[in-house]
Amino acid sequence: MLVLTALVLGSCQAGGIYSDVPIDRAVGSAANIESLTAVIEANPRDPDAYNTRGIAYGQAGKLNQSLEDFNTALQLDPRSHQAYANRALVYRRMGELQLAVTDYTRAINIKPDYDAALVGRGNTYRLAGQYGPALADFNAVIARNSGDARAFYNRGLIFQSQNQHMRAVEDFATAIGLNPNASAPYTARGISYLKINDPNAAFADLSMAVNLDKGSSVAWANRGVALELLGKPTDARRNYNRAINLDNSNDLAREGLARVNKGARTL
Repeated sequence: MLVLTALVLGSCQAGGIYSDVPIDRAVGSAANIESLTAVIEANPRDPDAYNTRGIAYGQAGKLNQSLEDFNTALQLDPRSHQAYANRALVYRRMGELQLAVTDYTRAINIKPDYDAALVGRGNTYRLAGQYGPALADFNAVIARNSGDARAFYNRGLIFQSQNQHMRAVEDFATAIGLNPNASAPYTARGISYLKINDPNAAFADLSMAVNLDKGSSVAWANRGVALELLGKPTDARRNYNRAINLDNSNDLAREGLARVNKGARTL
């Protein structure tokens, strides 16, 4: 039991966060970018056009082009809180966390009630391990807007990282209630249930997570742990294999698979 639960938490951060800009492949399509380029050619002094194409480039994973468009948007309109927040997200995806914090802060200074920027800055602080400022940002959003699932989810991740699993479970439950179709809070709550030795609840949450996102290696691996704890090594093996097929570097799944295979050989 101790061996299993010691392996679980390391995977929780790999479960990801709600994206500030949900992935929409149509937005990042070549056809859409070409259409937006035509708009810019017709209106080269329109900051909104550059901001919109910058989002499209970001969705397409073309971060350098995205950054260039947000830079141009801000040259044309230095008071665009949206462009600052969008550029901050690009910086964060590039690993430039301090630049991201600076841009999120600029957006918040322009529009203090801009919750998307507060959540984005809180996520950036969290990724940098600065949990105090991150909690302050999430708490500010929750105090003003108790319906923001992202703030509850990401605050829960901080509690989880601090081994405050009951508080984490409460925040994940609130996030699920606000957005029941998002897989990440189910995965995260399942991991916290494993840490407090409730594999039945963990299995239920992780099953929901893989139903919502069949491509989550983290959810499959932790579901394997739940099944192993429930005394179902054959089912656990299938889940570990599924996780490895999705992500060959998933150590939690590899170690779990090695355990159940070793147990099968000793029978």
